[in-house]
Amino acid sequence: MQLLAVDVGTGTQDILLFDSRRAPENCLKLVMPSPTLAVAAQIRRATQAGRPLVLTGVTMGGGPSAWAAEDHRRAGLPLFATPDAARSFNDDLDLLQREMGMVIVSPEEAAQLAARPDVAHVTMRDFDFAAIRQAFTAFGVALAPEVLAVAVFDHGNAPPDVSDRQFRLDYLARRLAEDRRLTAFAFPADAVPPIMTRLQAAVSTAREAAEHVLVMDTAPAAVLGALQDPQVAGQPDALVVNVGNFHCLAFQYRGGEIVRLFEHHTGLLSPDQLEAWLGRLADGSITHQAVFAEHGHGALVLDGTAVPMSFVAVTGPRRAMLARSRLPIYFAVPYGDQMMAGCWGMVRAAADLLPQWREEILAALTSSEVPGLW
Repeated sequence: MQLLAVDVGTGTQDILLFDSRRAPENCLKLVMPSPTLAVAAQIRRATQAGRPLVLTGVTMGGGPSAWAAEDHRRAGLPLFATPDAARSFNDDLDLLQREMGMVIVSPEEAAQLAARPDVAHVTMRDFDFAAIRQAFTAFGVALAPEVLAVAVFDHGNAPPDVSDRQFRLDYLARRLAEDRRLTAFAFPADAVPPIMTRLQAAVSTAREAAEHVLVMDTAPAAVLGALQDPQVAGQPDALVVNVGNFHCLAFQYRGGEIVRLFEHHTGLLSPDQLEAWLGRLADGSITHQAVFAEHGHGALVLDGTAVPMSFVAVTGPRRAMLARSRLPIYFAVPYGDQMMAGCWGMVRAAADLLPQWREEILAALTSSEVPGLW
């Protein structure tokens, strides 16, 4: 069977074509610019041309695209968006109209604007199957996956009076209260919680690409992928960290079970600060209030018993933050490629969520011909 896994980040989108007939190391993969960077580039071209802009599509990741949209308005140029596209920047549409000067229009009005030659049109989406298919086709590979898995980072649709940081931490806590496995953060297409609007949007753009669609949160996907490295899997008390471009999430394990987690904004952390938070995560002294007060998402303590910090597995595009750490750092390389950690996490999640392919996926994941790997 074939599974196309796409891990959508802020800097890159990492793409893995998992084929159960191949050894994992021989599966095909791409590391390409992220969708939000591609959208930002389109917006900036409209700004440079002095053209009004209309945004359509679905809710996607912000960051670079949001900054480009803000610059477009600062240049005094009109910015129109459908409600779903606008929620890529903020769930509060009134705030976007009031503070950003964005004009919210219906899909019908947007279509009329997009048809005008003087108006630039950008489609918002985290997943673009046509573009990925074209890239593979250029190398003679015809994409026809049975399963499509997409990972995005989703704060969730927080009410206007609730911090999106608190809302996300509460969501993480609820999921782990039901199931302490990382696959608790992966969903078949029809089971995505309604509050997770970015995951819902990813499903809407992926349904036509494969019969079976899974979506997952990026940070747990990366950690689950890191656990596919046998050096990490062999450590029941591992502390596993994903240092993403925007967000940093870490899970402390004890006896093979998640006991604590913390999540912060990577850009607000120095290497020393990150190291200190990891120390508190391991010894059980970390608190949600302390992390939240420093503008992180927070922490979840399911068990405050200290765990000796004997093994810290690190993955993510900004893993170099811990390159000179005094901690016992191990850079996880599932199947020889740390950039594919999130994708391998989704493949492993598919084995749990799609029982019809469980044995085939697990057999392929253990088929590596690298001496001593298993």
